[in-house]
Amino acid sequence: MPLIHHRTVLFADLRGSTSLYETLGNAEATAVVTQNVAVLARIVQEQRGTVVKTLGDGLMAVFDSSVQGLSAADEMHESLDLPAPSARRLPALRLQVALAHGEVVEMAGDCFGDAVNVAARLLDHAGDNETLATAAVFERLPAHEQARFRSLDQMQLRGHAEPVHVYLFEARRFGDTATTTFGGLSLVAEPEGIRLSWLDLTRVFSGPSLPIVLGRSPQATYCIDDTRVSRSHARIAWHGGTFQLTDLSYNGTFVRFGDDSETVALRRGTCTLHGRGVIGLGAPPADALSLCVSFEVLRLADSDSAG
Repeated sequence: MPLIHHRTVLFADLRGSTSLYETLGNAEATAVVTQNVAVLARIVQEQRGTVVKTLGDGLMAVFDSSVQGLSAADEMHESLDLPAPSARRLPALRLQVALAHGEVVEMAGDCFGDAVNVAARLLDHAGDNETLATAAVFERLPAHEQARFRSLDQMQLRGHAEPVHVYLFEARRFGDTATTTFGGLSLVAEPEGIRLSWLDLTRVFSGPSLPIVLGRSPQATYCIDDTRVSRSHARIAWHGGTFQLTDLSYNGTFVRFGDDSETVALRRGTCTLHGRGVIGLGAPPADALSLCVSFEVLRLADSDSAG
């Protein structure tokens, strides 16, 4: 008989396993991925959650409370580590986590319902080593945990009629207070600005206006009304002392810096924006059918206002 409960649903996914298989071969890569998924499952159990099922490179779990679900997500980012079964340099595994809360139907060892669907779709929008959560999760957390979140505002999820208010959780391991990889440079407290231009739509974003969601949805921070663009196509956030561009789409996001002909292709990946260049939404900038947004990273003194 189906049971209906209110649960916090967690989806976790390890990305980068394809490169791992190419580097190590099937047997060794499978052992690495399996070991890391086992670490995720152990953390779920330690936080008094239930692993509903494993999903290849990840898992789905449910918790009685949002506090438990968030604690599991935080611990996953803190504890996950890539073993080194060989002396070769290994590509890094990256963790994405999504949390949603709501009514869940439990039947035959599986879970169904809107909260499950939302968490699964939200995972598609998580960048490398990020945890995203819905407002229903955020509202059920104590104030000291809420302080570790940043609002991404409304986000349109595939297959969901209404936009969902999404929050980004700052994991301690990957937070803005972390030391950079460039000699332990201290990070500035306030972000610099970034200028985006498409046709006659030019805006400068900094400070409270970040992060930015680029997309076709009216709820997007930088709305691009063109069918070539996904409803929520990409996100620009200030993270670790730099502007980070994350692809959220199904057709990819492409970046060309300056006059360099080399293009960085992002497919659910992230890269650092610097200087100036062009972002191709759905196709490389060199493609005649590509929709391109120009960007320029600014010092705050270069701009008098923020978007």
